[in-house]
Amino acid sequence: MNYIASSGLLFKDGKKRIDYILVYRKSNIQYDKRNTFEKNLRTEGLMLEKEPAVANPDIMFIKIHIPWDTLCKYAERLNIRMPFRKKSYYTDRRSKSMGSVQHYFKRIKKWMAQNPMVLDKTAFPDLENSDCYTGPFSRARIHHFIINNKDTFFSNATRSRIVYHMLQHTKYEHGISKVGICKLINNGSYIAAFPPHEGAYKSSLPIKTYGPQNNRHLLYERWARWGMWYKHQPLDLIRLYFGEKIGLYFAWLGWYTGMLIPAALVGLCVFFYGILTMNASQVSNEICKATEVFMCPRCDKNCSLQRLNDSCIYAKVSYLFDNGGTVFFAIFMAIWATVFLEFWKRRRSTLTYTWDLIEWEEEEETVRPQFEAKYYKMERVNPISGKPEPHQPFSDKVTRLLVSMSGIFFMISLVITAVFAVVVYRLVVMERFASFKWNFIKQHWQFATSAAAVCINFVIIMLLNLAYEKIAYFLTNLEYPRTESEWENSFALKMFLFQFVNLNSSIFYIAFFLGRFVGHPGHYNKLFNRWRLEECHPSGCLIDLCLQMGVIMFLKQIWNNFMELGYPLIQNWWSRHKIKQEIQNASIPQWENDWNLQPMNIHGLMDEYLEMVLQFGFTTIFVAAFPLAPLLALLNNIIELRLDAYKFVTQWRRPLPARATNIGIWYGILEGIGILAVITNAFVIAITSDYIPRFVYEYKYGPCANHLGDGENCLKGYVNNSLSFFDLSELGMGKTGYCRYRDYRGPPWSSKPYEFTLQYWHILAARLAFIIVFEHLVFGIKSIIAYLIPDVPKHLYDRIRREKYLVQEMMYEAELEHLQQERRKSGHPIHHEWP
Repeated sequence: MNYIASSGLLFKDGKKRIDYILVYRKSNIQYDKRNTFEKNLRTEGLMLEKEPAVANPDIMFIKIHIPWDTLCKYAERLNIRMPFRKKSYYTDRRSKSMGSVQHYFKRIKKWMAQNPMVLDKTAFPDLENSDCYTGPFSRARIHHFIINNKDTFFSNATRSRIVYHMLQHTKYEHGISKVGICKLINNGSYIAAFPPHEGAYKSSLPIKTYGPQNNRHLLYERWARWGMWYKHQPLDLIRLYFGEKIGLYFAWLGWYTGMLIPAALVGLCVFFYGILTMNASQVSNEICKATEVFMCPRCDKNCSLQRLNDSCIYAKVSYLFDNGGTVFFAIFMAIWATVFLEFWKRRRSTLTYTWDLIEWEEEEETVRPQFEAKYYKMERVNPISGKPEPHQPFSDKVTRLLVSMSGIFFMISLVITAVFAVVVYRLVVMERFASFKWNFIKQHWQFATSAAAVCINFVIIMLLNLAYEKIAYFLTNLEYPRTESEWENSFALKMFLFQFVNLNSSIFYIAFFLGRFVGHPGHYNKLFNRWRLEECHPSGCLIDLCLQMGVIMFLKQIWNNFMELGYPLIQNWWSRHKIKQEIQNASIPQWENDWNLQPMNIHGLMDEYLEMVLQFGFTTIFVAAFPLAPLLALLNNIIELRLDAYKFVTQWRRPLPARATNIGIWYGILEGIGILAVITNAFVIAITSDYIPRFVYEYKYGPCANHLGDGENCLKGYVNNSLSFFDLSELGMGKTGYCRYRDYRGPPWSSKPYEFTLQYWHILAARLAFIIVFEHLVFGIKSIIAYLIPDVPKHLYDRIRREKYLVQEMMYEAELEHLQQERRKSGHPIHHEWP
């Protein structure tokens, strides 16, 4: 209570702590609703105190305090579990049987240097909770519970949760539906409702000497500061301050970031393997030495014949991402995604046990005001609460869903249209860059075309994202979801679909369509009979795919980080600047400082999860083409984690400490991405990369086709084999001889010129076979891993069952002991069993 008093989080009497804050404008005319609401809150047992704002005379704050008796009444009504006896694990006997081994390992740990990433537990005195069994709170059995101090028995998060429950279930007018603070905020009676922060997050006194001033100060010093980037997160303290829902988000983000470390290391090894073996690559060496091989013109007007060795640099760069380790890394990442999700389920089960959420059940949600206003004339009895509530007819629900799905398909088609526009842009500027005045662009016109298209595509992506959020919001409201959780799930799914298609559509085009339908010299396919379709670079299309992924991933991460932290920082700075101009020396109380902070996003954690889930898709879906994606994701997440921590602690008002046992709809989306990643990586290896053509040549057409050559390179002659001949005299350019192009077609002197050769069909069959084998192999491994890894660790499962039994026994013993004490006081004989 000392830091509460020092922070000014008390009523004017200096005794009652502030548990919640309501804010309204004096100029608002709906004072009758407020008066009725506040009167009913006092009737329910809450204490209210009004105080005007220092900086704005039109703003009025209502401070709310919940007394002990009211706390106990609602804690019993909500079945809140509280500690009543210290734990004594039955597994201690089993651990003693292994005492010598464990003692040996403990000695080794002491000899080893302390892990700098581990938190110093002495810096977290508030985390040294008594390890106690918990049970549903009951006023009749209050003597069972460990109550050392009534002020601290219920945590701040629990007190705020109980107050919010009362605010949500208190009437402000006569009528069944005139209930709840959310409706009052929607109609403008109040403009905000939030629990206050526990004081300032900074202190002039050093924390090492004087200790933390409050939990917010402790979180800032040991978690949100940039200097703590390498430390483990204090999840118990995060949960204590922000609630289990936000605690689970940071636990998931930390787990995801930690699991990216092995993926980033393996991807880096594959990349360095490409660097080390680049000079020994037969394919790139043949391209670099092909000084007398001329490639056919790659555009109709301004392009000339190009020597194959001009693509030497591109061939070497392509080899970095398309080498012998690519297939291994794709399989590794598919397995990694499964291991990540399976072990997250184990980690989640451990956290739900530690945070006492095993037997927690979410209470029945209240109906959304919009749903109620729309269907108030059609009622039916709720099978859970037994009360009449508005009901949406099935026909109306189906109609609205169909309209919403039509809107989703329309927006997806709009994305495809935008990608098509970028493709047309590439075709138009291709010849422009080929005849550009600057020599550098003229020589590297294809790279310039791809780079400019990527930047334009990124701008289009960010502009469409702004429109998507509004459209997704409109379509979700059009469906009229019944509860807030239904609304959040529907909105999250739409936003994911929109942004996933928006981000990845151009990448899918480059991976699977670029250069696939161009035709051949003398008979090129043209768009609208005007623009010749774009070909892949002589070294392949993979370099374009890598460029597209790298630029979009890098720029999007920078933009997201700026919008998450930079924008709130600027807004909060401007608010403080205006306040300093209006008042000079007056001190501002904590609740007014909180009011001047930015409110948490109205979508809750949706934006945070959406950003990370989209990144997970980038990291896994096309990882075969860009093995550095896990490394970029890891570096971003190290920054992201501290950005989010800093934002929650310093830039946002304190959110309601909500409870949750999982990450909701996002886990299902992550599983879907894991399945899609296997399919796309199989197609990238089989179709986009040159792995299959090289494999077929090596074992069917190369020097080692019929025997294993001793010391002979089996890919010798591959480049020449992969290029077809074309007679330049057929182009009408006044040139004779032959040029080469990437395809497997017959030469002009063959009986069937320019038709697909047998090798083309062999490669096509090998590609299809590889896709089938790869998918079945990886899906089989994923299924085996998912089966072998249980969702709940065995020792934890046994402990949960044991504790349920012990809790019942202890409640029985405590009740018997209480009865015996009562009999002693009254002078009655004592029985050692139930009377």
